[in-house]
Amino acid sequence: MRWWDIDRVLELEKDLFPEDAWSRGMFWSELAHARGDGATRRYLVAEDGGRLVGYAGLASAGDLGDVQTIAVARDQQGTGLGARLLTELLRAATAFECAEVMLECRVDNTRAQKLYERFGFAPIGFRRGYYQPGNVDALVMRLTDPSSSLEDVQGTEING
Repeated sequence: MRWWDIDRVLELEKDLFPEDAWSRGMFWSELAHARGDGATRRYLVAEDGGRLVGYAGLASAGDLGDVQTIAVARDQQGTGLGARLLTELLRAATAFECAEVMLECRVDNTRAQKLYERFGFAPIGFRRGYYQPGNVDALVMRLTDPSSSLEDVQGTEING
């Protein structure tokens, strides 16, 4: 993901997460840490025929990675795009030498939870009222050894 992708990312963000969408400033802040020798972030976009159909981001701190976001356009859900994005994030976590990767997932998003479980993420707790303003709880999940969970998936073009 680059700065020129932010407008298209925001359109998809607002469609998928109308109550708790990230702001333009949040994306700019994350991208500020995604380039150069000291980069601690990896953000990706997925395009199909020039149309942005997904995006994802990972933050790293020491040996811990954290999936910040994964989003897939409604008409692309169920196509394997989420798995491709997650695979790329786990490759980034491996490059960052993360020993484990954490994430939060809405408790009502069972489709995403199944994807994460397929990659080896396991539930370890809850964050009450994590998603605001809807006051929706988050399921906290952890993956140890992200390099062992990489899938070889092909398809939609994914760019950094």
